[in-house]
Amino acid sequence: MVFDGKERRSHPRAKGRFVVSYKVFEETDNVDISKTKDISLGGMFITTNRKFEPGTKLALEMRLPTDSDPIRIIGRVVESREVITDLIYDTRIQFLGIDEKHKNSIKQIVDYLMKKGI
Repeated sequence: MVFDGKERRSHPRAKGRFVVSYKVFEETDNVDISKTKDISLGGMFITTNRKFEPGTKLALEMRLPTDSDPIRIIGRVVESREVITDLIYDTRIQFLGIDEKHKNSIKQIVDYLMKKGI
């Protein structure tokens, strides 16, 4: 696929670094922790320790400085690409389920980071 210069994202992304825990939605006892590389109202980009197939549903939990409650999100893997063989994967996640309160918290932090030029 060749990049044609058109932005296809519907939401701006900010380079915020926030701790996020994730696990495959249908599995138990497989929680891991990472940090976001960027975040938007529609999804996030994180580094994971395993490759996920596109479409894999993840249960995510994240804390933001603007919200005292943990933000719980259901996401779907869009892409998981190996960066370091069998060790590090860049994983793009689309949000599928998030409540309005937490959506507003993400919007506030993304707006703040965008204004700061981050």
